[in-house]
Amino acid sequence: MNDINKLSKIADINTPHETTPTEHESHGQKRGLSSTNWVLIGFLLIFGYFLFMEHRAHVWEYLPWILLIACPLMHFFMHGKHGGGHRH
Repeated sequence: MNDINKLSKIADINTPHETTPTEHESHGQKRGLSSTNWVLIGFLLIFGYFLFMEHRAHVWEYLPWILLIACPLMHFFMHGKHGGGHRH
């Protein structure tokens, strides 16, 4: 192979190629959250705050049991996500 062919191949590799716009950019869609989603998030935060403040005595009372039941539930529902769900 001669030197000119080698240089042209190197130039092709090092030349930046044009990128195509992503699906969101090509359709002109916004990437942020809509106002409806922001309202929902705000409502859920306020609701969660008042729920916790009114029932915090119950939460602290049952927190050790909640943590203990969370471990087997996470193992049961999330075990198949890694390694194809091999049996033990």
